[in-house]
Amino acid sequence: MLIKKTFLMQDGETSEVAGGMKIIGLSPYWFDVAQGSAVQNTVDMQSLVLLTGPNGGGKSSLLRSICAASLLGICGLMVPAESAFIPHFDSIMLHMKSYDSPADGKSSFQMEMSEIRSVISGATSRSLVLVDEICRGTETAKGTCIAGSIVETLDAIGCLGIVSTHLHGIFDLPLTTNHTVHKAMATENVDGLPKPTWKLIDGICKESLAFETAQREGIPETIIQRAEELYSSVYTKDMLSEMSGAKLKRFTFNTNVNGSNESSHRFNGNGKSESYAEGESATPMEILQKEVDSAVTIVVQKKLIELYNKKNLSEFPEVKCVAIAAREQPPPSTIGSSSVYVMLRPDRKLYVGETDDLEGRIRAHRSKQGMDNASFIYFLVPGKSLACQLETLLVNQLPNQGFQLTNQADGKHRNFGTSGISLESVSAHR
Repeated sequence: MLIKKTFLMQDGETSEVAGGMKIIGLSPYWFDVAQGSAVQNTVDMQSLVLLTGPNGGGKSSLLRSICAASLLGICGLMVPAESAFIPHFDSIMLHMKSYDSPADGKSSFQMEMSEIRSVISGATSRSLVLVDEICRGTETAKGTCIAGSIVETLDAIGCLGIVSTHLHGIFDLPLTTNHTVHKAMATENVDGLPKPTWKLIDGICKESLAFETAQREGIPETIIQRAEELYSSVYTKDMLSEMSGAKLKRFTFNTNVNGSNESSHRFNGNGKSESYAEGESATPMEILQKEVDSAVTIVVQKKLIELYNKKNLSEFPEVKCVAIAAREQPPPSTIGSSSVYVMLRPDRKLYVGETDDLEGRIRAHRSKQGMDNASFIYFLVPGKSLACQLETLLVNQLPNQGFQLTNQADGKHRNFGTSGISLESVSAHR
């Protein structure tokens, strides 16, 4: 469904949407704020926004609320917000979910493309464009590429607006954009489960909460369990193989007679590894991330094997490092869980930490000057005590592999991890 409202501009009116749009305390117009059922958001829009968030996270409600507030403001009426600065747009275009049109002989995706064509052809730098769940009616890979190209086009036009999507592959595309920013709908921990908060935050959310949503709507538990099994057997396996399976083969470690570590694979400390073939296209930060991922996996997995052997336990927890790219947010599954993380700073130095609030810790790190584009890797552990031990272990061991740490002194407050660790013949238990 495409809603388009065009306004005639008076002679002599400025052709620029100066200062963007800012709405403070925006609430869904169909809720009564006094009853406390409306979640208010502050929308500070200076360019195109690529919006992600879980199912039920409030993306569609936010778009409808912005559209209504903008239309009411331009008409000189009260808006559902505490305060607002709304430019005099020449047009407001809102695209919601499309349905098929048998009378026209068109599928839902054909209808969507027809409406998007109308948006692109009519949008100017003075327009407000709101597109909800772009390209979800076709095959995922090609739909993602079409969505990426549409985002590039709207970015080039220079309009204000929001494009929401569950097509997370769009962030892996080599898009050429100058002004597009990433925002997400946040989640919180309620009774041990991730729940949407309907609050707008900076960053990227790649968690859909699809299983939780399906279960909440009454899908039988047997179906949910089978879906989780299928997801783990295909997608988790592929992700782990891509992230660390091939990388672990690059590393072999030797131990000398004194028990200290000497790696036959050396790092030069500036993000370049000697084992990479010439002409490899990965960026220095991508190479550094792979090296850190592999080193962390080996060091931690070895220590976990030693700890669990002492307890005569046969099942060792797997170390599954997960990457968080620049401006990306950690998934809701980290809420309330103990984790150990490594921050990869823009200067290619590392910071190792542990936390029960990964989202808050990442937000704090990125709030510091020059750290807004820092990326991270993390892994979950069963309990804060173990997380503290593994944090100290990594602080003491990563410098031995040639990595530069900003908080190396933190490892001296405990003896844990300071002695040599034999890393030969390590099994990652994958």
